[in-house]
Amino acid sequence: MTDQAPDGQYDAWLDAIADGEGHYAECANGHGWLPPRRVCPTCGSRELAEKPLPDAGEVVTHTTITVPTPQFEDDAPYVTAIADFGPVSITGIVRGVDPEAVEIGTMVGIEVGERVTTGDRLVVFSPR
Repeated sequence: MTDQAPDGQYDAWLDAIADGEGHYAECANGHGWLPPRRVCPTCGSRELAEKPLPDAGEVVTHTTITVPTPQFEDDAPYVTAIADFGPVSITGIVRGVDPEAVEIGTMVGIEVGERVTTGDRLVVFSPR
């Protein structure tokens, strides 16, 4: 048995976020993981519970992409950020704010959007 999420679980997780039911997996020791896993990589526990994502997260780091790879050229400039939502850190694209206004400590909500260039779904953060 692998500790990685089964195929398609990331898409199911995005669907849950889009439906307002974003979640993560948490073991009895409070370790949280994304996408939901079968085993806690920190303590090895197989007893994981599905917990709802907090309504808002805090940006802990970010970078602005101004010169993207060709597959993302129509998206630039864009901000990629990592935000802490309770015990989990999530990577996403910040939208709805000027890239220069994104700062560490910015509170964001989470939703699902699409890449302009490819139409692929992705995690999107919007300032709260």
